[in-house]
Amino acid sequence: MRPGSRVIDDREYRRRIRAWYLYDWANSAFATTVMAGMFPPFFRSLVVAAGLGQSAATAYWGYITALALAIIAPLAPILGAAADRQGRRKSALVLFMGIGAVATACFVFLGPEAWGWAAVLFIIANIGFAGGNLFYDSLLPHVARAEELDRVSTTGYALGYVGGGVLLLVNIAWVLKPGWFGIPSSDAAIKLSFFSVAVWWLVFTIPLMRRIGEPPGQSLPTGRSSLFLGSLRRLAETFRRLRHYRQAMLFLIAFLIYNDGIGTIIKMATAYGDEIGIELHDMILALVITQFVGVPAAFGFGRLAGRLGSKRSIMIGLVVYIGICLAAFSMRTATHFYILAFMVGLTQGGTQALSRSLFGAMIPRARSAEFFGFFSTTSKFAGILGPLVFGFVTHMLADSRLAIVTITGFFVVGGIMLAFVDVDAGVRAAKEEE
Repeated sequence: MRPGSRVIDDREYRRRIRAWYLYDWANSAFATTVMAGMFPPFFRSLVVAAGLGQSAATAYWGYITALALAIIAPLAPILGAAADRQGRRKSALVLFMGIGAVATACFVFLGPEAWGWAAVLFIIANIGFAGGNLFYDSLLPHVARAEELDRVSTTGYALGYVGGGVLLLVNIAWVLKPGWFGIPSSDAAIKLSFFSVAVWWLVFTIPLMRRIGEPPGQSLPTGRSSLFLGSLRRLAETFRRLRHYRQAMLFLIAFLIYNDGIGTIIKMATAYGDEIGIELHDMILALVITQFVGVPAAFGFGRLAGRLGSKRSIMIGLVVYIGICLAAFSMRTATHFYILAFMVGLTQGGTQALSRSLFGAMIPRARSAEFFGFFSTTSKFAGILGPLVFGFVTHMLADSRLAIVTITGFFVVGGIMLAFVDVDAGVRAAKEEE
């Protein structure tokens, strides 16, 4: 080894890690400003303006959220297998990012009562967001060293909190004081906020595009049909080999269940708050609290995992989520919303980041995109049932309070399944494959 070569390697490694982090910074703006913050009340206002009622507006939001994920979920494993074979993980990430950013930018053209078009554009944007995350997650085992998976994953989540929170603060300022920025009205500021998300998403993806190379794939015959059929064959082969990854698949079942609860809280919080009469500026400020509490909390979960292990740390997060759901049933005021937002911030990023890194430790790196396709499929199917149940209960009872209580079941059952996962056996199986 040449003198100093280790230093050069480490320097380039850190540059790649920082570029990978920045995509979390980039796409978190969609998760905060659009998915969790401003779009649910905006969409509800379009539905109500069309004369369909308050409870129907909340239910419809749950339905379109579930539909968006139902579209991408079945495709994720096939897309992952195709990316593994061609070595196009990064290219696929950029493609889906572009789809999501363009659809988000088109929110500015939505007029009053245009809730149907709003639903279509949100579904397209959410497909872009979900697809981009699939390939972003699949790059983790190729970017981070094995001994740093937990730290890198939780740091990515922490920086995502900061990135999403910074832009959300700017968007709040636009909405609350549009005249200070030369914006004609708060309604115009909301649409401008959506456009800013698209720009933010694109700009902060550029470092990943420049710094991270394509991990190697497997050679394929030319032709689209060969790619598709080859991906299906590899997918079928993976199903046949599942006995070698039993712990990883058991974890996926647990993750499918408890992440459904997490996703439902993220997507339905402001719609729920809007229905019970909490002002938009209070809900958005509460989400800012969630973002910035989530930064040290995500790092804290990384340290906690170093002491207790990833599985036990995730279990602690699930217990906190059960308490959040039970408390939300009695929520009446903006102060209550702030307190619950703080509690979500303590657990959300760390729980999801450790889930990602725990799964990454139990899969072979050569099949990372394919297996993270399963992981993404699991997380997307997890995002279908919760909002669907929430919307259905709200629709039937014309009240969201009982709907929020039903979410506790996802955390209880998911935690029980997680308790049966043998992490050490899962890691050994992945190493044997490599």
